[in-house]
Amino acid sequence: MIGYGVATSAFQVEGGVDAHGRGPSTWDEFCTRPGAIKDGSDASIACDSYHRFDEDLELLVGLGVSAYRFSISWPRVQPTGSGPTNAAGLDYYDAIVDRLLANGIRPFPTLFHWDLPLALEEAGGWPARDTALRFAEYADLVVSRLGDRVGTWATMNEPWCTAFLGFAAGVFAPGIREPKLAFDAAHHLLLGHALAAEAMHARDAAHEVGIVLNLNTVRAEPEADAQAVAVVEAIQNGIWLDPLALGSYPDAVLVPRALHDGDLELIRGSADWVGINYYTPFRVGAPLADEAGVGQQAEAFPGAPPFSFRPRGPLTTMGWEIDPTGLEELIRDVSERMPGTPLRVTENGAAFADTTADDRDRIDYLSAHLAVVERLHADGLDLRDYFAWSLLDNFEWAEGYTQTFGLVAIEPGTLRRQPKASYRWYADYIAAHR
Repeated sequence: MIGYGVATSAFQVEGGVDAHGRGPSTWDEFCTRPGAIKDGSDASIACDSYHRFDEDLELLVGLGVSAYRFSISWPRVQPTGSGPTNAAGLDYYDAIVDRLLANGIRPFPTLFHWDLPLALEEAGGWPARDTALRFAEYADLVVSRLGDRVGTWATMNEPWCTAFLGFAAGVFAPGIREPKLAFDAAHHLLLGHALAAEAMHARDAAHEVGIVLNLNTVRAEPEADAQAVAVVEAIQNGIWLDPLALGSYPDAVLVPRALHDGDLELIRGSADWVGINYYTPFRVGAPLADEAGVGQQAEAFPGAPPFSFRPRGPLTTMGWEIDPTGLEELIRDVSERMPGTPLRVTENGAAFADTTADDRDRIDYLSAHLAVVERLHADGLDLRDYFAWSLLDNFEWAEGYTQTFGLVAIEPGTLRRQPKASYRWYADYIAAHR
């Protein structure tokens, strides 16, 4: 039976960046850079969920979700990324877990959703091996407090974004454009996941510890360079799946300088489950000067010959092609590459210029993708959960508040929660499929 839920992340919804001992993160610093965020905004308030979780819990109960995927802010729990715990930070997440359970909702936490403590970034960040070691210590610290009530964990969300948007394209925190660092960061993110999983299993072997990846169906346009297609597929998918499943890196990517003997053996088999975040397929075409990087940052794929992304309509306001067949192809591909590994759709959703009265476009998007999940589950694939992104309109990273993915709108100024038509539709869908 599939569990239906919704997802958020700490930095995008919590706000309260200075509350009760939270330390600064890489994204707090990145938001201060002129031009880094499309609308010049930041996440200092965001949806203020840190102070308004009561309201968000009501929304979760109203949806009837079986699970809530949220992330734990590392700098809220451990302000400098190492050393003493911030008791107030852990207390906050402890209370969230208890309140979710009291309302029949399974807590589904992610330990790292991009908000690295700034002190660790200043000490080298993910290109430094020490960050992976610190992450394992942080994971152990959190699971020692919450692990008696939480059984399913995600270590990391979309490490591709941290590594390749952060260190190759430079459009995400920490905003660096040094491709070799991107490959080192990718390796240490995988290593951090594996070390964290090892520490968490040592606490309790029954913990289900997975990793969440933004994988993509990669399609070649007729004029596409075959090597460009191979590099895009390898960096988007293979660089994560091959180490986890095979203990090796794909031939089309640069082997990270950070690789040590024994690392790949530790990474291989370290995921008890894999989460798939799917929004759109990637169509790789010939380079066009005025379209390079359309739909995604071409600079995030170092080593690829010149190319452009060529999405076909209809598109979301992010410029992403709407194609649920890509989700089906992707899930089938991952199930073949990682046989026997349970899968979850940990994010799926779309940004539209909608209103609370009518967001039919989002309903159509979710309905089409949920139909894929139901069909694959009926075919016998081991699909455990589906999480719609997102519960709330929120801080959409480098896009600021210009893109709205939520089932619930946030009124500017008052931050009043306003459920959209898609919220009511999803509540009805869950009730019918419970």
